[in-house]
Amino acid sequence: MRGGTLALKKIEISPLTRLEGHGKVAIFLDKQGNVADVFFQVTELRGYERLLTGIPIEEVPRIVSTVCGVCRCVHFTAALKAADAVYDVIPTPTARKIRELVLNAHFVEDHAAVLYALGLPDFVVGPAADPAERNLVGLLRAIGAETGRTVLKKRHAAVQVIEMLAGKPVHPVAAVPGGWSKQVTEEERREILARAKDMVELGRLTLKIFEENVLKNKEYMGLVKGDVYKVVCNYMGTVDEKNRVQFYEGTQRVVDSEGKEIARFTGMEYLDHLAERVLPWSYAKLPFLKTIGWKGINDGKGTSLYCVGPLARFNVADGLDTPLAQEAYEKMYDVLGAKPVHNILAYHWARAIELLHAAEKVQQLASDESITGADIFTTLEKPAAEGVGIIEACRGTLIHHYRTDDQGIVEEANLVVATTHNKGPLNVAVKRAAQRFIKDGKVDQGVLNLIEMAHRSYDPCLACATHLLPGRLPIHVDVYDHTGELYQNLRDY
Repeated sequence: MRGGTLALKKIEISPLTRLEGHGKVAIFLDKQGNVADVFFQVTELRGYERLLTGIPIEEVPRIVSTVCGVCRCVHFTAALKAADAVYDVIPTPTARKIRELVLNAHFVEDHAAVLYALGLPDFVVGPAADPAERNLVGLLRAIGAETGRTVLKKRHAAVQVIEMLAGKPVHPVAAVPGGWSKQVTEEERREILARAKDMVELGRLTLKIFEENVLKNKEYMGLVKGDVYKVVCNYMGTVDEKNRVQFYEGTQRVVDSEGKEIARFTGMEYLDHLAERVLPWSYAKLPFLKTIGWKGINDGKGTSLYCVGPLARFNVADGLDTPLAQEAYEKMYDVLGAKPVHNILAYHWARAIELLHAAEKVQQLASDESITGADIFTTLEKPAAEGVGIIEACRGTLIHHYRTDDQGIVEEANLVVATTHNKGPLNVAVKRAAQRFIKDGKVDQGVLNLIEMAHRSYDPCLACATHLLPGRLPIHVDVYDHTGELYQNLRDY
């Protein structure tokens, strides 16, 4: 906290905890010690859009899988779909099924990691618990060592499937525009089915843990259903022809804060509906609905901000296409009320339901014997020079857009990632929590964690979000003298 003669005092939560990447929250207090403004700042820059320039499009999926060690399969898949579009080729049905299976296995292991390591400690251990206990180790102590071992074992089943089909457990390598590079054997299909059983059991166990530790706790449900963690905005997600949630392929649907459909688009059409701003205080871009126009970082009816991710997908959809997850989906809305649900702590509940849904999808796809077919790629012709790949990543809608020359060499790239979509609502959420819990300038570890719980709802991946529109890096330096007086303000923007 900075004192001196400055009109505002500043509290920083730095670094942020239990999220992927690096960031901080800057909270400015007025003279009475109440919150005047809050900034959720992404403090690292990776700039993959620049790094991809000059790369053959067929190599891009393998390269972008290194954007993040957590989100590797989703960048891989989105870039692979964009490469299909660049070559104007449609993958074979078999290749499409293999891709979708890998993506759903990734959802299982990613959602499990996020829930158990990042989100659930706030509820199972307690939001005001000692930080030394409020973590994965503390959670495992609380749920029991045997349950913890079961969770880790069954999550590993999903990682094994990814390694089996994609070549590596962390950064996939089996990408081929128009298909897949490795045929699935019958032995592998049967092994995947066995692993899928473990994944479904993990999904059911996770929902049971959530119910016992959150749904049955009146204090926690007060936070879940209350106004403190409530952000009213628009929502975007991918659906099929029956408006059911889809991860790999479908139509991007946008609904307003009251659940009314306001847009549908696919592929290159995203440029007609989404626009991006560069902020002087963050390395993450801030998208908004182009058709509404920029209205600032504010929520409420008429806002141009929108959310993506598990809860957003549920809000734009009419249901799920797997039986166990659909049952859980219906229960969630029975408890929380009419759609859309704006209570952001419900993201954790939706995430747990999606884990089960993805596990059921793996089971369905592996039960299809045609997935072992030899027709795993399509012959490529001359590049069409531009392509967009859109999927649902674990954190929300992911867009990869590439322009190439006539040899398929990338000349321009744009990645619009889930955390970027959520940047505006996330800032609103953190500010609202800070305003609620900080009074008269008094803070402690419990208060700071209650503020951080707002960002954990969205599960931001700042490693993925640190991309900048073409141009220079904005640098801002404040120089203070020995009394704390602002001496000079330097900036290059």
